[in-house]
Amino acid sequence: MAHAAPLSATGAPHPTGLHAKLLEEVGSAIAEGTLRAGAVIQIESLEERYAVSRSVVREAVRVLASMGLVAPRRRLGIQILPASEWNVYDPQVIRWRLASSKRFAQLKSLTELRSAVEPEAARLAAIRSVAGQTAELLDLAGELWAAGQETNPERFLRVDIEFHRFILAASGNEMFAALHPLVAEVLSGRTHLGLMPARPHPDALQLHMDVAAAIQRSSPDEAHSAMRAIMTRTMSEVSELFASFEVPAEGRPA
Repeated sequence: MAHAAPLSATGAPHPTGLHAKLLEEVGSAIAEGTLRAGAVIQIESLEERYAVSRSVVREAVRVLASMGLVAPRRRLGIQILPASEWNVYDPQVIRWRLASSKRFAQLKSLTELRSAVEPEAARLAAIRSVAGQTAELLDLAGELWAAGQETNPERFLRVDIEFHRFILAASGNEMFAALHPLVAEVLSGRTHLGLMPARPHPDALQLHMDVAAAIQRSSPDEAHSAMRAIMTRTMSEVSELFASFEVPAEGRPA
């Protein structure tokens, strides 16, 4: 039986094959810092190490360059760029950073961004949504509540991604809506990397219901407040995780 291609957080299949393997290996190494900023690697060395053709290497380098991770340098090779040059909104870059040892810094910055955007998106959705949209959002909130009672993290993740996508889109702001892949990637990353609670807290589930109900009632301030509370809880969970994984000073490498 043929196996389906693995899916990204947004539901699109991840690329497979030699190009994808090379892209994944090099991208992950850059995000981890194994390949440090300023280092230069040769196309020939990548060909040899991964047993791939030059065309495969060039395509992977092209994609990495489009993300701001590398830059071809004439007569030198492929130079690794500093994090300040990365396209930090690229979902694949986010996925690599979440999978690295620096995942908590990435979670913190993403949660801060979501805290700035999603409460305002909920406020605008309460102003701009129409009846059909609000009914669908209430259905999603109910499904999320039901999924939270089960030990089925994949179902919960799927509904949670759709819930937040829906609100970003219902805001009527196309810039907010375009952030959906980023939000989907961080929700997926937290789940697949074991950075979510074993079971959603009832307060978190209730807050999602509160957001949907406030939008349905066309109550922008209440929608903003409830979504802000969700983001505050998320930041608190991230901070607690960071504290639990933090290595004591005496145990850190010099």
